[in-house]
Amino acid sequence: MAQPLSPALEQQIIEVEEQLRLAMLTSDIAALDQLLADDLTFTSHLGQIISKQDDLAFHQSGLCRFQAIEYSERRIQPLREGVVVFVQVQWAGLYGETAFHDNLRFTRLWQRSPQGLWQVIIGHSSAINSNVPSSSVPKD
Repeated sequence: MAQPLSPALEQQIIEVEEQLRLAMLTSDIAALDQLLADDLTFTSHLGQIISKQDDLAFHQSGLCRFQAIEYSERRIQPLREGVVVFVQVQWAGLYGETAFHDNLRFTRLWQRSPQGLWQVIIGHSSAINSNVPSSSVPKD
């Protein structure tokens, strides 16, 4: 049975999601190190399986420079031992010298670390194809 989504729990998750957004935007390695579980497994919208070490190395390289990361359509679903967040993300920046702008959907499983910190343990992102008419998308 899932835990209820209390206002306090919702606020905690909104806060760590914002910390994650800002850490990604600024490539803040120390913050990312705290927010990502050591055994993180993330599947990117390109189909890559990414570990925490891979993610930190990506941000450390400076190859990708985010200029904007905006969240919308956030849904928070508590579970027995964690919280799942579904969020739409529009991001833009430079990868090397090439500009990018993507519209993605992220799913993240947040769990408490042994130290009591909320950390992302599992994540997945999918590209949102804006060419698909909304009437052809199945509803929940």
